[in-house]
Amino acid sequence: MTTNTIYERNTSIYNHTKDYRATQPINNTYGTVIEGSFYQAKPLTLRDAVTRKINKTLCIFLLITIVVTFISYYIAMNYEAKLNNLDREIVRINTENQDLQADLDRYKSFNNVDNNVEKFNLLQKAEKVIEVTAMNSVNTIVEPKKANHLKYNWSIGY
Repeated sequence: MTTNTIYERNTSIYNHTKDYRATQPINNTYGTVIEGSFYQAKPLTLRDAVTRKINKTLCIFLLITIVVTFISYYIAMNYEAKLNNLDREIVRINTENQDLQADLDRYKSFNNVDNNVEKFNLLQKAEKVIEVTAMNSVNTIVEPKKANHLKYNWSIGY
């Protein structure tokens, strides 16, 4: 029996059923059904073996490089986060330092005024106290006199 008769026998079994499934098992006792030359794996040459070895080595180097890159990126991001925190802290401390410097300048100016007052004796205590008795007088209203503006020296900002 040849391949054609086996094929015809199989197709006739398929064609007799409605859902196109074989109702009887097909026993292939006649040998191979399909004959011919098919693709076979060619033997591995030296050039192919060297190329495969180089590719595997380059893949390993690539994976190592990717892992090292991820680790370095993680470390760099941690350092950048720390630098950002330090930058915020420096800005806060500088602002606080400016406020403290303004307070110090204000206190120094008060101290300078106090030292100059003591140096020139501008504030002195009274040596005598004079007591004056009040007069019993009628309340009089004194009308204000108009001052001559020509005699008055004006200053900028007053």
